[in-house]
Amino acid sequence: MSYVDGFVLAVPKAKLDDYKKLANLAGPIWMEHGALAYVECIGDDIPYGELTSFPRAVQATDDEIVVFAWAVYESRQSRDTVMAKVMADPRLTPDMGSMPFDMKRMIFGGFQPFIEL
Repeated sequence: MSYVDGFVLAVPKAKLDDYKKLANLAGPIWMEHGALAYVECIGDDIPYGELTSFPRAVQATDDEIVVFAWAVYESRQSRDTVMAKVMADPRLTPDMGSMPFDMKRMIFGGFQPFIEL
């Protein structure tokens, strides 16, 4: 079975174009290093929940949009190898102060699928 990394983050609406440029750079690099799929999605129907929700999870403000992204790998071992290569790739080493979102509010994690249809 495959392995999936998931990401949720809040991007200021004023920096959405900058974020899209970064995602368009990052996606092909992930694929080049071995990811099977790479997807970035802009929140479209994500109500602010009373207890939990995507906006609450990343403390999104009214001037931010929630992004949900994931990458798929052959296995956990493959993910670890791909991620090490991606993190070492000089094309993805921007100045952290210039990132178009607050990395402290990004949620991410690895997931082992138990159903794949």
